[in-house]
Amino acid sequence: MTLQSTKGLHDCRSYRLGIVEYGEALCLQNRLAGARSQGEITDTLLLLQHPPVITLGKSGKATNVLAPEAIERNHIRIIHTDRGGDVTYHGPGQLVVYPILNLQSHALDVAGYVWNLEEVIIRVLACCGIVGGRVDKLRGVWAGQEKIASLGVHLSSAITTHGLALNVNNDLSPFGLINPCGTGRPMTSMARILGRPQDMEAVESLMLKAFVEVFRFYLREEPPDTLEPFR
Repeated sequence: MTLQSTKGLHDCRSYRLGIVEYGEALCLQNRLAGARSQGEITDTLLLLQHPPVITLGKSGKATNVLAPEAIERNHIRIIHTDRGGDVTYHGPGQLVVYPILNLQSHALDVAGYVWNLEEVIIRVLACCGIVGGRVDKLRGVWAGQEKIASLGVHLSSAITTHGLALNVNNDLSPFGLINPCGTGRPMTSMARILGRPQDMEAVESLMLKAFVEVFRFYLREEPPDTLEPFR
């Protein structure tokens, strides 16, 4: 996807990476964030999926990991990470987006950035006939009383890492092993609501389109191999 350049837009590169181990993706983010802070690269979007993994954010509580023995039995790793938020699950069929942005250039604070991420997800869902919304004092996007997308961000010297996770086609049963985000509320997915699996590539394209609209990006898609210097 290459969109026509317009004055006032923010230059951004995007990469569709497929399935990437969580630790590998975290290292890649950190290297890109360092390059972004030095002005060596533009804003960057990483679109990917993770093998099964449970992550605990900075405010994560061990009590929200409900079934550690079942987690170990199913060979699901538990990783402590520096994003905000509590505990969540990632797995194949869930679309994860890691924006590496300089918020100063967007004139955004953390609250505005989180609102924008939620808006991106809400627009993607609307394109697919799903009504998504916000819940007061809770981060993420909801479809009725069920959560369909989670957020967890990190900010260092105005550079963002981590980001959002939208449940598209993923197996929802592993969320039963945890108390997702500490809310005690159930999770859902696009496939569950719509009654059929979704085309992940099409959802990725809708995601990029929504980022362009909300963050006013001039977006250029790049092949994954151009990220090799940062791996």
